[in-house]
Amino acid sequence: MRRTGSSGSMRAVLALLTLLASAPAWAASLEFYQTVNSEEVGTEDTFVLTVVTKDAPEDAKIRLPRSDDFEVLNSSRSSQRSISLTGGGPPVIQDVTKYVLTMRANRAGNLTIPPAEMSAGGKTHRTEPLQISVKPGRLGSSSRAQGGTPQGRARDPFANLPSSQPDPFADDPEEDSPSIPRGDSDLFLRSSLDRDEVFVGEQVTLSLHIYARVDLSSVDSVMMPKLEGFWSEELDSPSRLEPEQKVVGGVPYRVYLLRRRAIFPVKSGTLSISAAEADITTGFLFAGHRLHRVSNALKVKVLPLPPGAPPGMSNANVGSWRLDVDVSQTRVELGQPVTVKVILEGTGNVKNVTPPKLVGPEALKVYDPTTLDKVTPVRSKVQGRRVVEYLVMAQRTGTFTLPALEFPFFDVRTRKYEVSRTEPITLTVEAAAGGASSLSSSSTPTPDAANEPKNLLTPTGLRPVRFQARFVVPSEPPWKRAYFLPLVAAPLGLLLGFALLGGVRGRLATRSEADRGRQQAKAARKRLVEAEKLQAGADSGAFYAEVEKALHGFLGARLGGPVMGLTREVISERMTTAGVAPERRARVLYVLEACDLGRYGGGGDAAARQQVLDAAVAAMEGWA
Repeated sequence: MRRTGSSGSMRAVLALLTLLASAPAWAASLEFYQTVNSEEVGTEDTFVLTVVTKDAPEDAKIRLPRSDDFEVLNSSRSSQRSISLTGGGPPVIQDVTKYVLTMRANRAGNLTIPPAEMSAGGKTHRTEPLQISVKPGRLGSSSRAQGGTPQGRARDPFANLPSSQPDPFADDPEEDSPSIPRGDSDLFLRSSLDRDEVFVGEQVTLSLHIYARVDLSSVDSVMMPKLEGFWSEELDSPSRLEPEQKVVGGVPYRVYLLRRRAIFPVKSGTLSISAAEADITTGFLFAGHRLHRVSNALKVKVLPLPPGAPPGMSNANVGSWRLDVDVSQTRVELGQPVTVKVILEGTGNVKNVTPPKLVGPEALKVYDPTTLDKVTPVRSKVQGRRVVEYLVMAQRTGTFTLPALEFPFFDVRTRKYEVSRTEPITLTVEAAAGGASSLSSSSTPTPDAANEPKNLLTPTGLRPVRFQARFVVPSEPPWKRAYFLPLVAAPLGLLLGFALLGGVRGRLATRSEADRGRQQAKAARKRLVEAEKLQAGADSGAFYAEVEKALHGFLGARLGGPVMGLTREVISERMTTAGVAPERRARVLYVLEACDLGRYGGGGDAAARQQVLDAAVAAMEGWA
């Protein structure tokens, strides 16, 4: 029995030792404290309050500090268990819980953060209150730098962790971020600029974002700011909301881009940008709420361009530009058009910049240009090209020079004025196949029977002068013969008869000429109907050619002779001589000019063609 009892006691002792060895050694002391990461902040700054408990009982209830002087923007809770071995003894296990609050002061002054409370085992534990100095405005990173030593019991609860393991509760780095509005911290709009000081004409990028900590369903409407004093260009307008994670003042947000615009100030001074507005629906289905949010207003300081600008410098000529000229051909026949493109390419306000105007000698007629813009933003920078296309028609043969062009601009990168130049263009105009050395009409006539050369002396049209003599025997004078008197009287009778017949034929001829004129005018109007059928076709040249032929035929009928091949000056003189009213003469010349430009200048759009057709109809109607 003794041995048995001794053996049983030993087994009990060994079991107890084994249990003690295998069980963790919990710390006997309870720790409960709070710290703040900065002792001095601004009313627009955020700061972090950390409440730490160590080896708190499982039934412990924590009550975090509350005060009307502070606003809690975000809170998080995390737990960590640390294990340490000392001197070969049992492991020491510590349970640490951290409560991190991102806060902001509601007023300036020397404020007190009240203590946190923990209730456990019928007892209440409290931390020490903390003092914090709050200044008006925003101190930014300087306040955090001054608060490098947190106030309170700044003890590291994970001091026993191996150095190779980083602290899992290290504060996330804070980035330069917008101020969180009071009362709308869960959802707000923010307008921002990539810079707040620029030169006149320099690009500023305006962005509008939604900052949200709640679920978004849709954005129903967006009202962008009024941009008085700016020229704007749309850069980005997403059709879908794509969130991006950002931390603002220690608070995590989902950020959505709504609009991004490039704006170019057109005058110097401090310019204001009003607030943007948006209607936003949060939640899903029947749990959604529609909220109206207003963004912040902005100001931009716009500097005038420095003195010493070259001639022709405009406030829009800011950026990096290159001027070039492209010509379709430099050697042409008389009557053939030449296309000259003035190309301005670079970075800046593409749609507001004006390339230099193409000019030429009097022998070259330069028609009004057409402009084509191509904008290709790259990394929120507006760049592209503006192409101004001219149609040039030579009026006579010879060699002519289009002068060089210059475009002055202000380069914001070097802060210097620069000038981009082109080389002069030499055009050689040769005689056409017909041998003409100058144009007799403003347009190249279409081959037509009525346009054949007239009254030209051909080599076979000259005949030598010939004299033939006839020698006869002298006879009795004619006035002594019997038939002399009847013969002399016969012409008088014939003259009277012919006069009577001529009067009748003249009246008939006048009628026939009027009828023929009416018929020609009617044919011209029919040709105008054919032109109307070609109006909507792809061949604009055929339309304008048909209108021109119709008007030439009508003028020939009304002016009593063909006008095809005549210059506009001669046509105008003939209409003046015929007593045509000045308004009708101007309308006729306008139609001829428009047909000329339409055939060689691209044709214009449907509205331009209809305008030309209406003017031609008006020119033909009501002719006196």
